[in-house]
Order: sequence, then C-alpha cells, then structure tokens
Amino acid sequence: MFGRKREKEKAVRTWDREKTIPAVRCSICTGEQVFGFKDIHTGSFAEIAMIHSTAELKEIASAYGIEDADTIRKFY
Repeated sequence: MFGRKREKEKAVRTWDREKTIPAVRCSICTGEQVFGFKDIHTGSFAEIAMIHSTAELKEIASAYGIEDADTIRKFY
C-alpha cells in the first residue's frame, strides 16, 4: 500500500522505417521545434512531441531506438 512505485520498463517504440524518416520541424519566427516522422512519399509530417532542448531530443530519439540524435533532419 505504501510501497515504492515500480519503474516502468522503457520499451522501444516502433515506427515504419520503410515509409517514414525521423525529422524535426522548426519555426523560423518562434524557434519552436517539434519532433515527428515525415512520410517519404507524401511529405506529410506526423507530430510526436515538442522539443525544448537537445537533451529532450536525445531522450525521445532513444525511446524510438534512434542511436544518433544529431543525424535527425531539420526542416523549416
């Protein structure tokens, strides 16, 4: 009843690697950055999370199994 909360196992989230690529959409005016996946064929962007720092980007990238967060493409 008053015990510790158990930590949830960090499960790697999946995404379609054949149809989408990880990307960060950046706003020129406000500097807002949103992590998501961009469809290779249609160019549509699916938003996942808002990014406030590079540490958050690395954390979200590791949750999706992306080893090198620096290689994620940015578009404006």
